[in-house]
Amino acid sequence: MARILSIDYGKKRTGLAVTDPLQLIAGGLATVSTSELFSYLQQYIQHEQVEKIIIGKPLQTNGEASENLNRVQQFVNRWKKNMPQIPIEYYDERFTSVLAHRAILESGIGKKARQNKALVDEISATILLQDYMESRLFKKIH
Repeated sequence: MARILSIDYGKKRTGLAVTDPLQLIAGGLATVSTSELFSYLQQYIQHEQVEKIIIGKPLQTNGEASENLNRVQQFVNRWKKNMPQIPIEYYDERFTSVLAHRAILESGIGKKARQNKALVDEISATILLQDYMESRLFKKIH
């Protein structure tokens, strides 16, 4: 089985998470500079089988588009044009950053580590992927 990869796309930095090959567990992969994201993913895919990519759809709490949505859409269009063999789909990312901050705070790590924005991005991508996997499981059950 191939992995599922998730992207928490940011203006400067992008958090990445990936499942294990059996698609049971989501784990943080990396935080990369957004300008290097496309090439990073191309290299990753050369070494690991990826079935699909889930990318956070940045919406405001009221469901309206956030300012980052246009950048995300440009990335998705570029991906679909250049890498059509690996599908990419949107998934609602509202509250992932809030949950990531809470997870970091509750982990008991030091204040300096809690201020690491790259860590927040990677954890956000992990939460996004875990939520996606749980929603898929829920759909199978019901």
